[in-house]
Amino acid sequence: MNTELIVFLVLSLVAIVTAIVMLLHRNPVYSALFLVLNFIAVAVFYLLLGAPFIAMAQITVYAGAIMVLFLFVIMLLGAERLPDAKVLRLQRPLAYGLAIVLAAETIYLLFTKAGSNLVVTTPDASLNTMESLREIAMELFNRFLLPFEVTSILLLVAMIGAIVLSKREKGEPK
Repeated sequence: MNTELIVFLVLSLVAIVTAIVMLLHRNPVYSALFLVLNFIAVAVFYLLLGAPFIAMAQITVYAGAIMVLFLFVIMLLGAERLPDAKVLRLQRPLAYGLAIVLAAETIYLLFTKAGSNLVVTTPDASLNTMESLREIAMELFNRFLLPFEVTSILLLVAMIGAIVLSKREKGEPK
């Protein structure tokens, strides 16, 4: 068992545990901090795959900028002190049903795509040049411009939704 495999197994355990704790924790500030730990684990996965640019982008963009924005919005709006919401009658069974469908789809895709020609190779030394960064930027802003813009709009809508949901009515106690 080599060192990379041990690091991968430990990091995969860290990533899974932090994701589960993030989902199950009641305090949104702690959930956001566990999400930062998950982002860091994913960045180290990118380093193990030989993609330092993507790892640094993961840390800078997600763990840095977006999580600071999330924590700022959570603390600004006082979302950590929101009262418990009422659970709808069919909400829990619907969530379990959708989770089962998602798990079945994942298992199906794992078994049907397992024999595909997916090959992971180590990057060449020539990929660590400024030319490869230009190629990544050109791909991001030419070929993947629409998904990039859709993601930014989704983040904006999520922030506006958080503000609208936690806005207090006039005369409502703090």
